[in-house]
Amino acid sequence: MISFEHPSAFLLLTLIPLLFILRELKVFARISFPLVLADWKGKVFEWKKGIVHAASIIADILFFAGYICIVAAFAGPTVTRQEKVFTSRGTDVLFVIDISPSMAAYDIGTSSRLDAARQAISVLASSAPGTSFGIVSMASEAALVVPPTQDLSYLTERLVDIRIGELGDGTAIGTGLSVAVYHLAGSSAPKKCIILLTDGENNAGAVHPLTAAVLAAENDIPVYSLAIGTKGAVPLEYVNPVTGKVYSGYLESGFDDSQLREIASMTGGGCYTVENISALSDALAAVLRRESVTQTYQLRTKTESKASLVLMAAAVAIMLSWIIRRVYLKELV
Repeated sequence: MISFEHPSAFLLLTLIPLLFILRELKVFARISFPLVLADWKGKVFEWKKGIVHAASIIADILFFAGYICIVAAFAGPTVTRQEKVFTSRGTDVLFVIDISPSMAAYDIGTSSRLDAARQAISVLASSAPGTSFGIVSMASEAALVVPPTQDLSYLTERLVDIRIGELGDGTAIGTGLSVAVYHLAGSSAPKKCIILLTDGENNAGAVHPLTAAVLAAENDIPVYSLAIGTKGAVPLEYVNPVTGKVYSGYLESGFDDSQLREIASMTGGGCYTVENISALSDALAAVLRRESVTQTYQLRTKTESKASLVLMAAAVAIMLSWIIRRVYLKELV
């Protein structure tokens, strides 16, 4: 809601009609000089009255708009909004994202598999205040990128920074799950879960996926597996961040998701097949509904001043008015 700290400043707007009244009374009339043109048998002078008059009106409107903005800035415009401040913890959700080269395949709409995952995660996080989200990236190795946090801007920033191939070209599902379990095991959140987004079978790492599933089950951490991608030949293109080499071609897509289903079953989670962005968003939303908890919160009123923004608009309007009069109309103002 917009409000003003000093509304009495708007009394200064009465100076605008006062100026027009004084002009009508010839107190502030513009100075003009009559000019007589003799017939010198040259090119006929053409007075572009319509265009010049329109430009003059626009300049006046911009000037008065700038003045109004200045008065509004002196009035102290503020925007007040209420936001929730949670007084109890929500669910901790840790995404384990496959960043092996196959995730660069373009078969999820017009996006690559990784880009589709980024988009769906960002939308989910923005729609779930109070829930903490984190990221573990996984390929031949695995690393914690973001610990569970409610800082949406930081999460989104780090999510965008993830690059295909920066952790090798394998798929170490067991290692990725183990890293996630390690960082969730000590959490005091009432609920914790892991969402695994991958398009391949385990082919790297020192930890077997079922061993990692046992660790998750022992710590009461359900794992939700999302098998992303379509089957068949799909286009693929990415730049290796280590060597700078561009890889482009077609990937023969298709893998056995039986192990992903077993992991989900062992941990009390679920397994979803994702072949488009809609299915991906629906799967993530379903997981969040299942793992959500009731949280207590308080409403906090936050007030933000907009005076500097209004002053900036005033400066732009007055500057445009000056440019029209000085540059186009050639007035000495």
